Amino acid sequence: MVQPTHFVFTLAEIDWSQWVAPGLIGLAMGVILGGPIAYVVFQKLTGQTVNRAKEEAAKITARAEEDAKSVVQRAELDADRKMLERKERVETDLNKRMAEVRETEQRIQKREDTIDRKLETLTQKEDQLTKQIDSTRAREQSLTTKETELTGVLAEQREQLLRIGGMTVDEARAQILARVEDESRHDVAKVQRKIIEEAEGHAKEKAREITLMAVQRYATEHTAESTVRAVPIPSDDMKGRIIGREGRNIRAIEKATGVDIIVDDTPGVIVVSCFDKVRQAVAVESLQRLIADGRMHPSRIEEVVEKVKSEIEEKIIKYGKDACLEVNLRGVHPKVSEAMGKLHFRTSYGQNVLRHSVEVGFLCQLIADQLGLDGTLARRCGFLHDIGKAMDQEQEGTHPKIGYDFAKQHGEREPVLNAILGHHGDVPSTSFYTPIVMAADAISSARPGARRESMEKYIQRLEELQDIARAHTGVTEAYAIQAGREVRVMVDAKRVNDDEAYSIAQSIAKRVSEEMTFPGEIRVTVLRETRAIEIAR
Repeated sequence: MVQPTHFVFTLAEIDWSQWVAPGLIGLAMGVILGGPIAYVVFQKLTGQTVNRAKEEAAKITARAEEDAKSVVQRAELDADRKMLERKERVETDLNKRMAEVRETEQRIQKREDTIDRKLETLTQKEDQLTKQIDSTRAREQSLTTKETELTGVLAEQREQLLRIGGMTVDEARAQILARVEDESRHDVAKVQRKIIEEAEGHAKEKAREITLMAVQRYATEHTAESTVRAVPIPSDDMKGRIIGREGRNIRAIEKATGVDIIVDDTPGVIVVSCFDKVRQAVAVESLQRLIADGRMHPSRIEEVVEKVKSEIEEKIIKYGKDACLEVNLRGVHPKVSEAMGKLHFRTSYGQNVLRHSVEVGFLCQLIADQLGLDGTLARRCGFLHDIGKAMDQEQEGTHPKIGYDFAKQHGEREPVLNAILGHHGDVPSTSFYTPIVMAADAISSARPGARRESMEKYIQRLEELQDIARAHTGVTEAYAIQAGREVRVMVDAKRVNDDEAYSIAQSIAKRVSEEMTFPGEIRVTVLRETRAIEIAR
């Protein structure tokens, strides 16, 4: 296709005027001149024309070749450009289709994964179902076997019972029912125990709430009293007069009052010591009057002591009546009121027993009101619960038993009598008021500042508490903490297991309750610890 194009292009570009005109001129001159000259001229003109034509043709050919090369190059460039464009279109289309193929493959892969998971789940469920079917079949076979065995055993037992005991079918049925009843009773006991434990937990929360309410609503001051009282004297010369010649005055005072008079080097005071607060009050009042009067001899001492005793007795009656009025009790026997007045001069661990009784009475009323019981009766039970302490130094027996007999003799009712006799757990409670009195008594006694004891007795009590704990097998150490309200017991973990630790705690608590006297309660905590120790080197 290139050559025809080149040929046409060459002929079209020949300048025919350059060689046609000379030829025509030469031809004309030849005609004119004629002969050889014309021929020579024509030949020459023709040769020049031909040469110029050849030269022009060569130029045209070269130029045509160059143009052909340019056309070929442009054609090649166009072909390359079109090929690149087509290649790009093909690659773009291919990439798009490849992306679509990859998305399709991903969707197919996800579907395959989902199908695989479902297939795996179905396989697992099928396996579980197969196992359950096998287990059910095995259980059915086992139940069938057991049922057959049970039927045989029951038949055998029925025959044996009929043969050995000569019982009828009804009697045998009754015995079997009795055995089933025993088994059912055991199951009922378990359920009952669970219900009781839940009820006890709820009851503890409710009791704590009621107790806190009662303590908050009834607040009273506590004044700790001592068994020793100091009597001031104007000068140390009075000590000699109190002692008297050969000690006759001090002996007369001690004999008439029943107390111990301590005259030492302490300036300005003499000490009266006695556990009976009534006698102590008589002695202190008598000494104060004798010191103020200045007359100090045995007959005068006896006269003053007798007068003070009569006045103290009147005070006792007054204290008892005032206390009964304070707690608003009616129908109290005069002897009972007088006995309660004596408690004004009685202390327990430094706590005034009459004030303690009044406090317990009000606490009992508050607790009973919260429980929907008779608050007046509860107040009476709490007020009279320690009446035996007014005479326990004069009679044999415990103060609950002495108080019970005294109150019963003077017409108190059964709930009051049971509260007096059982407020320390000596006898079972026959009414709801006895546990209320026990709780109120513990609250009043254990309240901070209500009671105190001497340092010697306090240390002795702590040592006794620790000794009781250390006496048990497996105990390595014991510590009394919180002012003796709790004892922490450490046991050897290699020798004592968890169940034995609980047993040790119960045993210690039981011994402490039986062998020690203490207000409130003492918590026993047994600690069992296992330690693994290794040294890195």
